[in-house]
Amino acid sequence: MSDYWQFYLPTRIIAGPGTLQDLPEHILASEHRRVFLITDRVLRQNGIVDKVVSVLKGVEMAGIFDEVTPDSEVALVEKAARLAGETGADYLLAVGGGSCIDTAKAVNLVLSRGGNLRDYEGFGQINTPLGPMAAIPTTAGTGSEVTQYALILDKQNHYKITFLSPYLAPALAILDPELTISMPPGLTAATGMDALGHAVESFVSTSTGPLARGLATEACELIFRNLPRAVAAGDDLAARLAMLLASNLAGIAFSNALVGCAHALAHALGALREVPHGVAVGLMLPHSIRFNSRQEPDPYRELTCRLFGSTAGGEMLADMITRLLQECNLPYRLSQLGLAEDDLPAVAGSASVDGAMYTNPRLADAEDLLVILQSAY
Repeated sequence: MSDYWQFYLPTRIIAGPGTLQDLPEHILASEHRRVFLITDRVLRQNGIVDKVVSVLKGVEMAGIFDEVTPDSEVALVEKAARLAGETGADYLLAVGGGSCIDTAKAVNLVLSRGGNLRDYEGFGQINTPLGPMAAIPTTAGTGSEVTQYALILDKQNHYKITFLSPYLAPALAILDPELTISMPPGLTAATGMDALGHAVESFVSTSTGPLARGLATEACELIFRNLPRAVAAGDDLAARLAMLLASNLAGIAFSNALVGCAHALAHALGALREVPHGVAVGLMLPHSIRFNSRQEPDPYRELTCRLFGSTAGGEMLADMITRLLQECNLPYRLSQLGLAEDDLPAVAGSASVDGAMYTNPRLADAEDLLVILQSAY
């Protein structure tokens, strides 16, 4: 753990069944009235969007953009920003999973600052507050409702552009488990593994700190206890709320401490071979842990002590995560996804220059990452 660390959380979090009803009060308190809602077509078709709009008493709907895709790209963000500007919207509302929320963050950036989205790539390019935005997650995985990141696909160049600034974090996050009941078992499992990846990797990150480690530990405990329940019984509100909280806690943790090589590899698998992000994170996590744990001291020893009362470290944690993947019917070998071994060097090369590698607890180059991928094949 670093001798120096920072921690920042600009988002108001409201959690619990029925908390969607609190949304208009907070929008009106911000002295804004014209709301532009960003979501996807599935949520519009299954009634979730209608449910959100129905509570917005005293608030004017400027428009609804429902074209978000699982990996939103630059052109889509700039289209949504243009439409939002034409409506005169002064408040953005994201309803959906991580892609919807990341898209809304990027829209907020273009809408507030102008120019092209690519102008703001990386860290240090966004140094003033953006317009007000609220996020209502309907999945429990990314924690995007509290993070300072947005990932947007550059389809032309086959990589995900990272935008990083504390000003990207939404002003308000509402965690209402009633809005996650319709999430199917496979998506529940995959998003839950993304949250677990955030928690585990932020715990051992080279830029972690006591607050991030505490939040990460609580998130891990909630996920190991509740993810199988949420997958097995989608209407289990207690398990659904626990997973929303776990995703949120892990999101706060990694937003401050960053992640590591499992996420770097997952980003590359998503951009180059279109593997769903949560599936990729879950699959790569045990193999990344084993690679990182082969040093002294084992960086996972304290976490396994907190979670399982054992100092067995990375090997035990990797085994427990593999067991969780199997219990949730998720793939745990790359060969199960139809990837060819010939694909692996390109994935390793792309992951080696991913920003997540900078805080991985063990140095790794493209050759090391190829070994990890081969162990996962």
